[in-house]
Amino acid sequence: MSPTATPTTARGSRNGGLAWLAVPALVFFVAFGVVPLVGVLALSFTTWDGIGDINVTGLTSWQAVLSDPGLPHALWVTFLVMALSWAVQTPASLLLGVFLANSQRYRAVLAVVYFVPLLLSSAAIAITYKALLDPNFGLGAGLGIDLLVQDWLGVPELAFGVVIFVVSWQFIPFHSLIYQAGVRQIPKSMYEAAELDGAGRVRQFFSITLPQLKYTVITSSTLMVVGSLTFFDLIFVLTEGGPGDTTRVLALDMYKRGFQANLMGPASVIAVILVLVGLVLALILRRLGGRDATHSQMEGA
Repeated sequence: MSPTATPTTARGSRNGGLAWLAVPALVFFVAFGVVPLVGVLALSFTTWDGIGDINVTGLTSWQAVLSDPGLPHALWVTFLVMALSWAVQTPASLLLGVFLANSQRYRAVLAVVYFVPLLLSSAAIAITYKALLDPNFGLGAGLGIDLLVQDWLGVPELAFGVVIFVVSWQFIPFHSLIYQAGVRQIPKSMYEAAELDGAGRVRQFFSITLPQLKYTVITSSTLMVVGSLTFFDLIFVLTEGGPGDTTRVLALDMYKRGFQANLMGPASVIAVILVLVGLVLALILRRLGGRDATHSQMEGA
């Protein structure tokens, strides 16, 4: 028998034993991920009002949704919210994460304070901002600041800007923590060597910090992009998709079709479209990370 046979066998049996630890997670994933997705896919080929009988009608719901002129607009608004929220959140959370990564005690306190918006529900945040932005009884009227006395949720451009601001305000703290953890993994010896070469803080950021955070940026961007497809409660409470259809994203369109118009078939079609768009975007972002996005960001150390 080869002298390496016993260790290899032991390692294989140990891996086989550890594989059972993944069974509970697999069960939950199938029960709450795969089964509902299959159910939604099946409903997309039916007509159902949510109460009566479910009738299989083939591609009727798909044809109704794909031929609806409102679908391209909802897709455009969804991608616009996605792009603008990413453009606001990424630089802000990156800079905050770098700032909070240092070991000063006051920065640790600030990190806790910055995390507070993420602990609040989206509906509560939307109600609060809706009250603060009220042109008659809001913050601007109370403080007598004319600049803040605007019809923030009644003018299309202002309403869209408010949505982007509130979304970014809520989720920047989460991504700041991701970048903070990424910065702390970068070896300090790299910064020490850069200081010896005369590099300042700005040069260190662009030559060391940013390149080393490549995969962290991709991970954060994936969470932002895919997560933006599910924005519903905040937009529903804040603007209800208005004014007009200015902020009517796909998730809100799905809700209005399914639970206000009682068209569960078309609503399921939109749900499937959301899943497909999310998968495509996640795969694209993964490819942008190179051939193996699982490598440590310290590979260039």
